[in-house]
Amino acid sequence: MQTLGVSNSTPDSDNRLKSLFWPSVNTASDVDYLGAQGYWVCAIVAGFSLIVCVLNNQWIAGVVTFLFYFLGGVGVRERSRYAATVVLIMFTSDTLLTGIGVLRILLAALLLSNMRAIWIASRWKPDSAEAVVPPRFSDTWSDKFADQLPQFLWPKIRILYYIFSIGFFALVAVGFAVLFKRGALHL
Repeated sequence: MQTLGVSNSTPDSDNRLKSLFWPSVNTASDVDYLGAQGYWVCAIVAGFSLIVCVLNNQWIAGVVTFLFYFLGGVGVRERSRYAATVVLIMFTSDTLLTGIGVLRILLAALLLSNMRAIWIASRWKPDSAEAVVPPRFSDTWSDKFADQLPQFLWPKIRILYYIFSIGFFALVAVGFAVLFKRGALHL
C-alpha cells in the first residue's frame, strides 16, 4: 500500500510526548496528526467532565458540558481556532473557579498545547508540495470517530456550536456569579 501512497504509516516528526505538549508542524501528516490528537484530548475532557457531573448528581449539566467539549473536539479535528480557544478558556476558568488539581493542570496543559497546535496548523500552506493531507481512514472504530465523524459533523453544526458555546459561557458566568454572591464560592 505504500507504493500507492495511501499508507498511514508516515512517521511523525515529533515523539509522542513532545507532540502532546509542544507540537510542531513540518508536514501535512503533522497537521492531520495534531487535529486527531486534539480531538481525542477534547473527547477525554468531555468524558471526564461528564463523569464528574454525574457523580455530583448533575445529569443535565453533565450532558451539556459533555456536548460543549466533545463538539469543540470535533471543531478542533477540523482545525477550528475558535473551538480550540473556547474549550481552553472554559476548562481553565472552570479549573480556577472550582479547584486546581494535578489532573486538571495536566488536562489544561494539553488543551493549551492543543490550541497552539491548531493555530500553527491553520497557518500551514495548503498549496505547497508537502501539503497533501493523508487520507482519512474508516477501518477501525477509532478511525470512524476521529477521522470520519468530525469531517461529516462539523460543517453541519459549526454555526450552532458558535451559538451554543456563547450561550454556555453566559450560563456558566451567571451560575458562578450567583454562587459568588451567595458566598458559596470564594476567590
